[in-house]
Amino acid sequence: MNQYIFFSFVAVFAIFLIIGFIFNKETIIKRKLKNAPFKKLGDFKDNDLAKIVGKVEVVGEPLIAPLSKRKCAFYTVLVEKRVSSGRNSNWKTIIEENFKTRFLIRDGDQCAFINDDKLKFYIVQDASYSSGFMEDATPTLVHYLQQHGYKSEGFLGFNKSMRYKEGVLEIGEEIAVFGKGKWREAIGMRLPESLGRILEISSTEKVPVYISDDPDTTFKTARKQSNHPRYNRNEQGYRR
Repeated sequence: MNQYIFFSFVAVFAIFLIIGFIFNKETIIKRKLKNAPFKKLGDFKDNDLAKIVGKVEVVGEPLIAPLSKRKCAFYTVLVEKRVSSGRNSNWKTIIEENFKTRFLIRDGDQCAFINDDKLKFYIVQDASYSSGFMEDATPTLVHYLQQHGYKSEGFLGFNKSMRYKEGVLEIGEEIAVFGKGKWREAIGMRLPESLGRILEISSTEKVPVYISDDPDTTFKTARKQSNHPRYNRNEQGYRR
Protein backbone atom coordinates (compact mmCIF):
# COMPACT_ATOMS: atom_id res chain seq x y z
CA MET A 1 0.00 0.00 0.00
CA ASN A 2 2.79 2.42 0.89
CA GLN A 3 4.49 1.66 -2.42
CA TYR A 4 1.23 2.37 -4.26
CA ILE A 5 0.86 5.73 -2.48
CA PHE A 6 4.46 6.63 -3.30
CA PHE A 7 4.08 5.92 -7.03
CA SER A 8 0.74 7.74 -7.09
CA PHE A 9 2.38 10.80 -5.56
CA VAL A 10 5.24 10.64 -8.10
CA ALA A 11 2.76 10.35 -10.98
CA VAL A 12 0.69 13.32 -9.80
CA PHE A 13 3.84 15.40 -9.30
CA ALA A 14 5.05 14.53 -12.82
CA ILE A 15 1.68 15.50 -14.30
CA PHE A 16 1.84 18.89 -12.60
CA LEU A 17 5.37 19.44 -13.93
CA ILE A 18 4.28 18.58 -17.48
CA ILE A 19 1.23 20.85 -17.28
CA GLY A 20 3.35 23.68 -15.90
CA PHE A 21 5.85 23.29 -18.73
CA ILE A 22 3.19 23.21 -21.45
CA PHE A 23 1.39 26.30 -20.23
CA ASN A 24 4.20 28.56 -19.00
CA LYS A 25 4.79 31.85 -20.77
CA GLU A 26 8.09 30.93 -22.42
CA THR A 27 6.78 27.67 -23.86
CA ILE A 28 3.57 29.22 -25.22
CA ILE A 29 5.43 32.01 -27.04
CA LYS A 30 8.13 29.75 -28.43
CA ARG A 31 5.56 27.19 -29.60
CA LYS A 32 3.53 29.91 -31.31
CA LEU A 33 6.55 31.25 -33.20
CA LYS A 34 7.90 27.79 -34.05
CA ASN A 35 4.61 26.69 -35.59
CA ALA A 36 3.63 29.96 -37.28
CA PRO A 37 3.73 30.23 -41.09
CA PHE A 38 6.79 32.19 -42.21
CA LYS A 39 6.75 34.89 -44.88
CA LYS A 40 9.42 37.13 -46.28
CA LEU A 41 8.49 40.78 -46.00
CA GLY A 42 8.22 41.09 -49.77
CA ASP A 43 5.62 38.30 -49.88
CA PHE A 44 3.31 39.91 -47.31
CA LYS A 45 -0.09 41.11 -48.48
CA ASP A 46 -2.35 43.37 -46.44
CA ASN A 47 -3.94 41.57 -43.48
CA ASP A 48 -1.76 38.46 -43.78
CA LEU A 49 -1.09 36.85 -40.40
CA ALA A 50 2.37 35.28 -40.32
CA LYS A 51 5.86 35.27 -38.87
CA ILE A 52 8.71 37.41 -40.12
CA VAL A 53 12.39 37.11 -39.27
CA GLY A 54 14.75 40.05 -39.48
CA LYS A 55 17.40 42.14 -37.78
CA VAL A 56 16.72 44.84 -35.21
CA GLU A 57 17.23 48.51 -36.10
CA VAL A 58 16.50 51.30 -33.65
CA VAL A 59 14.55 54.41 -34.63
CA GLY A 60 16.35 57.27 -32.89
CA GLU A 61 18.46 56.68 -29.80
CA PRO A 62 18.85 53.14 -28.43
CA LEU A 63 18.11 52.11 -24.87
CA ILE A 64 20.96 51.26 -22.51
CA ALA A 65 20.31 48.05 -20.61
CA PRO A 66 20.64 48.84 -16.89
CA LEU A 67 22.74 45.86 -15.81
CA SER A 68 24.98 45.02 -18.79
CA LYS A 69 25.02 48.54 -20.30
CA ARG A 70 24.38 47.14 -23.78
CA LYS A 71 22.74 49.28 -26.45
CA CYS A 72 19.42 47.75 -27.36
CA ALA A 73 15.86 48.22 -28.58
CA PHE A 74 14.20 46.30 -25.76
CA TYR A 75 15.31 45.03 -22.38
CA THR A 76 13.81 42.93 -19.64
CA VAL A 77 15.15 42.62 -16.09
CA LEU A 78 14.25 40.19 -13.32
CA VAL A 79 15.60 40.49 -9.76
CA GLU A 80 14.86 37.84 -7.16
CA LYS A 81 15.67 37.59 -3.45
CA ARG A 82 15.98 34.39 -1.48
CA VAL A 83 13.52 34.34 1.40
CA SER A 84 13.35 31.76 4.17
CA SER A 85 10.41 30.42 6.11
CA GLY A 86 11.41 27.91 8.75
CA ARG A 87 13.41 25.17 7.05
CA ASN A 88 12.25 26.14 3.59
CA SER A 89 13.50 28.86 1.27
CA ASN A 90 12.49 30.11 -2.15
CA TRP A 91 13.17 32.89 -4.63
CA LYS A 92 10.81 35.85 -4.52
CA THR A 93 10.58 38.32 -7.41
CA ILE A 94 11.17 41.88 -6.19
CA ILE A 95 11.75 43.68 -9.51
CA GLU A 96 10.44 42.79 -12.94
CA GLU A 97 10.49 45.43 -15.64
CA ASN A 98 10.47 45.66 -19.43
CA PHE A 99 11.22 48.66 -21.62
CA LYS A 100 11.25 49.11 -25.37
CA THR A 101 11.94 51.92 -27.78
CA ARG A 102 10.72 52.31 -31.37
CA PHE A 103 12.51 49.82 -33.58
CA LEU A 104 12.34 48.20 -37.00
CA ILE A 105 12.77 44.64 -38.21
CA ARG A 106 14.83 44.62 -41.41
CA ASP A 107 14.71 41.84 -43.99
CA GLY A 108 17.00 42.81 -46.87
CA ASP A 109 15.85 46.11 -48.37
CA GLN A 110 12.48 46.08 -46.60
CA CYS A 111 11.43 46.86 -43.06
CA ALA A 112 8.59 46.13 -40.66
CA PHE A 113 7.51 48.17 -37.66
CA ILE A 114 5.60 46.92 -34.62
CA ASN A 115 2.85 49.48 -34.15
CA ASP A 116 1.03 47.89 -31.23
CA ASP A 117 1.39 47.57 -27.45
CA LYS A 118 -0.49 44.26 -27.26
CA LEU A 119 2.67 42.15 -27.08
CA LYS A 120 3.71 38.74 -25.83
CA PHE A 121 7.47 38.39 -25.75
CA TYR A 122 10.17 36.00 -24.69
CA ILE A 123 13.66 37.51 -24.63
CA VAL A 124 16.55 35.22 -23.74
CA GLN A 125 17.99 36.39 -20.41
CA ASP A 126 21.63 35.92 -21.35
CA ALA A 127 23.18 38.18 -18.68
CA SER A 128 23.04 36.96 -15.09
CA TYR A 129 24.58 38.20 -11.84
CA SER A 130 24.34 37.31 -8.17
CA SER A 131 25.18 38.65 -4.76
CA GLY A 132 25.11 37.12 -1.32
CA PHE A 133 27.39 35.48 1.22
CA MET A 134 31.01 36.45 0.45
CA GLU A 135 29.85 38.05 -2.81
CA ASP A 136 29.19 41.80 -2.84
CA ALA A 137 26.84 43.36 -5.35
CA THR A 138 28.67 45.43 -7.98
CA PRO A 139 28.19 49.22 -7.98
CA THR A 140 25.92 48.85 -11.02
CA LEU A 141 23.69 46.36 -9.20
CA VAL A 142 23.65 48.48 -6.04
CA HIS A 143 22.63 51.54 -8.05
CA TYR A 144 19.88 49.62 -9.86
CA LEU A 145 18.46 48.32 -6.59
CA GLN A 146 18.52 51.79 -5.04
CA GLN A 147 16.60 53.19 -8.01
CA HIS A 148 13.82 50.74 -7.18
CA GLY A 149 13.89 51.23 -3.42
CA TYR A 150 15.90 48.14 -2.45
CA LYS A 151 19.29 47.44 -0.85
CA SER A 152 21.75 44.61 -1.39
CA GLU A 153 22.59 44.48 2.32
CA GLY A 154 20.43 43.59 5.25
CA PHE A 155 20.82 43.44 9.02
CA LEU A 156 24.32 44.36 10.26
CA GLY A 157 25.51 44.91 6.71
CA PHE A 158 25.31 41.26 5.63
CA ASN A 159 24.64 40.71 1.94
CA LYS A 160 21.21 39.49 0.95
CA SER A 161 21.11 36.48 -1.35
CA MET A 162 19.94 37.90 -4.66
CA ARG A 163 20.09 37.02 -8.32
CA TYR A 164 19.68 39.28 -11.32
CA LYS A 165 18.79 38.38 -14.92
CA GLU A 166 18.69 40.57 -18.00
CA GLY A 167 17.74 40.00 -21.62
CA VAL A 168 17.96 42.43 -24.53
CA LEU A 169 17.12 42.82 -28.20
CA GLU A 170 20.44 44.13 -29.45
CA ILE A 171 20.90 46.22 -32.57
CA GLY A 172 21.56 43.86 -35.47
CA GLU A 173 20.21 40.82 -33.61
CA GLU A 174 17.93 38.47 -35.53
CA ILE A 175 14.46 38.08 -34.04
CA ALA A 176 11.12 36.50 -34.91
CA VAL A 177 7.86 38.47 -34.90
CA PHE A 178 4.34 37.19 -35.51
CA GLY A 179 1.39 39.46 -36.20
CA LYS A 180 -0.92 40.96 -38.80
CA GLY A 181 0.78 42.90 -41.56
CA LYS A 182 -0.37 45.95 -43.50
CA TRP A 183 1.65 48.10 -45.89
CA ARG A 184 1.80 51.80 -45.05
CA GLU A 185 3.91 54.84 -45.82
CA ALA A 186 6.64 55.25 -43.21
CA ILE A 187 5.95 58.97 -42.76
CA GLY A 188 2.39 58.13 -41.69
CA MET A 189 3.81 56.23 -38.71
CA ARG A 190 6.24 59.00 -37.74
CA LEU A 191 9.16 57.12 -39.25
CA PRO A 192 11.84 58.50 -41.61
CA GLU A 193 10.30 59.27 -44.99
CA SER A 194 13.33 57.70 -46.67
CA LEU A 195 12.06 54.25 -45.61
CA GLY A 196 9.19 54.54 -48.09
CA ARG A 197 6.58 51.79 -47.73
CA ILE A 198 6.90 49.75 -44.58
CA LEU A 199 5.03 46.77 -43.18
CA GLU A 200 3.06 47.66 -40.06
CA ILE A 201 2.82 44.70 -37.65
CA SER A 202 -0.12 44.79 -35.26
CA SER A 203 -2.35 42.52 -33.21
CA THR A 204 -5.85 41.38 -34.04
CA GLU A 205 -8.85 41.35 -31.71
CA LYS A 206 -7.93 37.85 -30.54
CA VAL A 207 -4.22 37.46 -31.36
CA PRO A 208 -1.42 39.63 -29.91
CA VAL A 209 1.97 40.28 -31.49
CA TYR A 210 4.54 37.65 -30.53
CA ILE A 211 8.28 38.46 -30.31
CA SER A 212 11.35 36.40 -29.46
CA ASP A 213 15.09 36.30 -30.04
CA ASP A 214 15.37 32.64 -29.09
CA PRO A 215 17.20 30.82 -31.94
CA ASP A 216 14.54 28.09 -31.79
CA THR A 217 12.02 30.61 -33.12
CA THR A 218 13.98 32.33 -35.88
CA PHE A 219 14.20 29.56 -38.45
CA LYS A 220 12.54 30.53 -41.69
CA THR A 221 9.91 27.85 -42.03
CA ALA A 222 6.93 26.52 -40.06
CA ARG A 223 7.27 23.31 -38.06
CA LYS A 224 3.74 22.17 -38.92
CA GLN A 225 3.74 23.15 -42.55
CA SER A 226 3.58 19.56 -43.87
CA ASN A 227 0.43 18.87 -41.82
CA HIS A 228 -1.42 22.10 -42.42
CA PRO A 229 -3.31 22.66 -45.71
CA ARG A 230 -2.90 26.46 -45.47
CA TYR A 231 0.91 26.34 -45.52
CA ASN A 232 2.25 26.77 -49.05
CA ARG A 233 5.79 25.40 -49.29
CA ASN A 234 6.72 28.00 -51.87
CA GLU A 235 5.94 30.77 -49.37
CA GLN A 236 7.86 29.29 -46.44
CA GLY A 237 11.28 30.52 -47.48
CA TYR A 238 14.18 28.23 -46.63
CA ARG A 239 15.33 26.13 -43.74
CA ARG A 240 18.28 27.58 -41.82
